[in-house]
Amino acid sequence: MIKNRRWTPAGKPGERVYAIGDIHGCLREVDALLNNIKRHNDYRDPAKTYLVFLGDLVDRGPNSRGVIERLISFPYEFAVPLFIKGNHEEMMVRSLMSEPHLIPDWLRYGGFACAESYGLSRRKLMGRDPNSLQRLLRSVIPRSHVEFLAASLDYVRFGDYLFTHAGIRPGVPIEKQKTKDLRWVREPFLSFQGDHGMVVVHGHTISERVETKHNRIGVDTGAYLTGKLSAICIDGADVTILSSKTGDKLPLDSYPSPTS
Repeated sequence: MIKNRRWTPAGKPGERVYAIGDIHGCLREVDALLNNIKRHNDYRDPAKTYLVFLGDLVDRGPNSRGVIERLISFPYEFAVPLFIKGNHEEMMVRSLMSEPHLIPDWLRYGGFACAESYGLSRRKLMGRDPNSLQRLLRSVIPRSHVEFLAASLDYVRFGDYLFTHAGIRPGVPIEKQKTKDLRWVREPFLSFQGDHGMVVVHGHTISERVETKHNRIGVDTGAYLTGKLSAICIDGADVTILSSKTGDKLPLDSYPSPTS
């Protein structure tokens, strides 16, 4: 439980949310984490439950296609899924829908792994012009997958918490935030020590463990590098950290002090 704070953030009464960090094509890890989340939820009091995916479902890891297929058909009935758009979804969607000139950059920064999960080798992609690349990629990546990613949200509010992919621009009201910052920002957000008026829960920047500050919680533990996909559960004033690794469920007994 959160104790001894001048301000105690809390979620919505009667509701529970699990926020899941950057998946990056790691299907095995997301399946393991969702099973751990379901078991965790089963042992808690009944509540309307949401799963917020913080973005970057695709790229870098081995099975972007499998992750999208799993989440489109979402096999769990205990929770309502909500999907936030990360910078990798943005690049993939823009590349395949309307801006083929972005494809070389997308491929270099993780898109090759995504394309490989749809059966396209790097060798087959190399040496093509952007329009040819777009036609080839469209021939193997279902339009329904691209539309699923395109429909993702910019952010989700939940009580005293704000969920977004990368963070926010400090000092800017949420309704005036630029999508570029919501999906790409690192500084000055990460080092900002002030009060956002809410706790921002985000992915995008890898940390060894779930990173908890008085004004933000970073949930990206680099699943494609470490094999560890992380999440947090917010249930009233209670916050719990969960992981895709068996037995790695850590209660967050107290928040850092406001000066941390």
